[in-house]
Amino acid sequence: MDSESPVTNALEWSVSDLSGALKRTIEDQFGFVRVRGEITGYRGPSASGHVYFGLKDANAKIDAVIWKGVFGRLKTKPQEGLEVIATGKITTFPGKSSYQIIIESLEPAGLGALMALLEERRRKLAAEGLFDEARKQLIPYLPDVIGVITSPTGSVIRDILHRLEDRFPRRVLVWPVRVQGETSGDEVAAAIRGFNALPPGGRIPRPDVLIVARGGGSLEDLMSFNDEAVVRAAAASAIPLISAVGHETDWTLIDYASDLRAPTPTGAAEKVVPVRAELLATVDDLARRRAAAMSRLIDQRRQGLRAAARALPSREALLNVPRQRLDLAAARLPAALRANALGFERRLTLLSQRLQARSPQVRLALSRQQVNALNQRLIIARQTILRAEQKRLAQERDKLLQLMARARRALGGITERQRAKLVASVQLLEALSYNGVLKRGFALVRDAAGDPVRTTAGAPAGAALSVQFADGTVAVTVDGKTPPRPAQPARKQPPASQGGLFD
Repeated sequence: MDSESPVTNALEWSVSDLSGALKRTIEDQFGFVRVRGEITGYRGPSASGHVYFGLKDANAKIDAVIWKGVFGRLKTKPQEGLEVIATGKITTFPGKSSYQIIIESLEPAGLGALMALLEERRRKLAAEGLFDEARKQLIPYLPDVIGVITSPTGSVIRDILHRLEDRFPRRVLVWPVRVQGETSGDEVAAAIRGFNALPPGGRIPRPDVLIVARGGGSLEDLMSFNDEAVVRAAAASAIPLISAVGHETDWTLIDYASDLRAPTPTGAAEKVVPVRAELLATVDDLARRRAAAMSRLIDQRRQGLRAAARALPSREALLNVPRQRLDLAAARLPAALRANALGFERRLTLLSQRLQARSPQVRLALSRQQVNALNQRLIIARQTILRAEQKRLAQERDKLLQLMARARRALGGITERQRAKLVASVQLLEALSYNGVLKRGFALVRDAAGDPVRTTAGAPAGAALSVQFADGTVAVTVDGKTPPRPAQPARKQPPASQGGLFD
């Protein structure tokens, strides 16, 4: 038998309904809370820009989320292992059946954590060279325009203006900012950049020096001036910058990046301008000292001039020696003039002789003599060359006659030898020619084409032949009959090359 289901009046929930009810209950019960814990699992912003990590203490852990828009506004950024106080709303995530805190603000938990954070930031910025003394600028001695970045409603600006009025009134431009709170750091950095962006000679005068000032307070109150954006803006400022934040014992990171640190805002006003009365007294004192010095110098020069005048000799004493020299020179002048004239006369005579030696007539006569001498040498050389050529020609004529005689004798011998060789060749030709054979009684038979007929096969019956004898040629026709051969004594056979049909 089937067992019956137990009867109950409990409400049946779906998973989504139950998750939604839990979510509403938790959010209504807790709302905004402040949670203290250590950041764990921080990996930086995700691809969407949202940040996910956890907060833990010794016994528990809670998931934490910072949305992208909130993360960009946070002054204290999450860091792994940093103990913080997170303010936000507790909610649930139905997809994982877990609860989490949606963080709206984040601040370090306690002075120790805050100091550790500032020390780490200081080392980071120092490693980038933002605190180097070499990059710091000199503060102008007497600026025309002073830019002050501070709260316009606090006592700081009144103290600065009052001190400037007492010491040396100058034109002051105030850039109002918040000196405490979440937006304070961005406003101070924007003010520094804004003053630097003013063009020189513009409608708004560009300050010659900047003062960033704030009154005293706790470390948390001064955190805006430890902001990284403020430190970087102060280090990048082209206008010399004086930091005057807090009391003399308070130190912030902007003090390291500024060109000069003042212990208080009033001290900044004292450092930026001198005391006008003291400056005027100093100028008056310097003017008096200058006038006294000039007076003493004039007196010294006057006394020196009088001493020099007393040391100078009288006019007669100065002119006695030159006058004696003039009289002595006047006495020696006539003799010197005569000697000088004689010297010039000798020089003139010598130059005249040298000029005559170099006159055109003398040079022409010398040239004519040289030409005549060269002409004589040319005639003698021509005769000598002519006799040598005649002698050489006679010798050459004799050699030519001898060579002609030898040539005639040689030509006669060559002619005789060639004539003998020609006769021998003719005799040999006649001996070897078939005409000689024909003269001995032989005949040469040729066919109609003129080719020699050497056998009977070349002379068929009816063939037209020509028979050449020693004294002429006759035409014959072969009849095909062989004539009887008469008995003849045996005789020597002719060479095969001279045989014929009648052998």
